Amino acid sequence: MTIKPLADRVLVEPAAAETTTSSGIIIPDTAKEKPQKGTVVAVGPGTQENPITVKAGDQVLYGKYAGTELQHEGKDYLIMKENDLLAIV
Repeated sequence: MTIKPLADRVLVEPAAAETTTSSGIIIPDTAKEKPQKGTVVAVGPGTQENPITVKAGDQVLYGKYAGTELQHEGKDYLIMKENDLLAIV
């Protein structure tokens, strides 16, 4: 990974949006919800006030509108402060 987050930021690869419901109904592209789960790809070094508690490879939950979206080498990522993360799954 060539992107290295600074300070207390983390780089997250969002999980793919669900394509079918639990009963088997196919969800059209226009009705898919933005995923709120992803995998941590890279972490910054942290700060003295906010040391980093997650590591690369952790599955995390984050807020619906958290982070900044970016594309790198054809993949979608979110970069956000660690305190925007809600939980480690």
